[in-house]
Amino acid sequence: MSVHNLDIKRVTTHTIQELKNKGEKISALTAYDFSMARAVDTAGVEVILVGDSASNVMAGHETTLPITLDQMIYHAGSVVRGVKRALVVVDLPFGSYQGNSAEALRSAIRIMKESGAHAVKMEGGLEIKESIVRILSAGVPVMGHLGLTPQSIYKFGTYAVRAKEEAEAQKLMDDAHMLQDIGCFGLVLEKIPAALTKKVSQSLTIPTIGIGAGPDADGQILVIHDLLGITNEFKPRFLRQYADLHTVMTEAIARYVDDVKGHDFPNEKEAY
Repeated sequence: MSVHNLDIKRVTTHTIQELKNKGEKISALTAYDFSMARAVDTAGVEVILVGDSASNVMAGHETTLPITLDQMIYHAGSVVRGVKRALVVVDLPFGSYQGNSAEALRSAIRIMKESGAHAVKMEGGLEIKESIVRILSAGVPVMGHLGLTPQSIYKFGTYAVRAKEEAEAQKLMDDAHMLQDIGCFGLVLEKIPAALTKKVSQSLTIPTIGIGAGPDADGQILVIHDLLGITNEFKPRFLRQYADLHTVMTEAIARYVDDVKGHDFPNEKEAY
């Protein structure tokens, strides 16, 4: 096992820009709690996203829409306390920034003040420009997110690959440049054709982080529960599963149940 870049004292937005400039890929993963964040950080991941995917993997909701700002702040604070080195980015949840830039700013400031996180992430392009500008003007770093934007799932009606048609691909390219121009420090590209990812990444000076977007983004991100095989129902084409923790955990728990039922746990050494 190799642990990378641990000589970096603290990863900042400047650090990941330098990684892109050097042509070194950026590793990113989600985390939602203290213990998992500590493991992800110790392994050398540069960016930890406290994703609104917590709505799915932590709370069991079908979509990312139900999770609240208070819940995101709770998860973000838990993660920040487990991290010594990675850049912690927090999703602004659905309804906390769309259509009202004053509310967007309040949401972002609450995340930064109450969780201690380092940046926020927002889904969308031109339609949320005003909210992003307002947050950036307060000194809060913003990461953009284009392509499949799960908070808009009911508009799209499907989790299929986005921007396959020329018009949508052009809008994505325009939005990407707009996000860069107004001051976003990076950009997640989700479930878009690999060729488009390459084109966008090469045309931007800020780093791109891909998920289901091919090998040519400047970095990659996966949901930690998917990578570790804790959730075993979700197996999209873009997921590489690095462990089968669902099996490991259920087998360990079943052994514990057997030991309790069989009067084997606790034994004499495990009692006071």
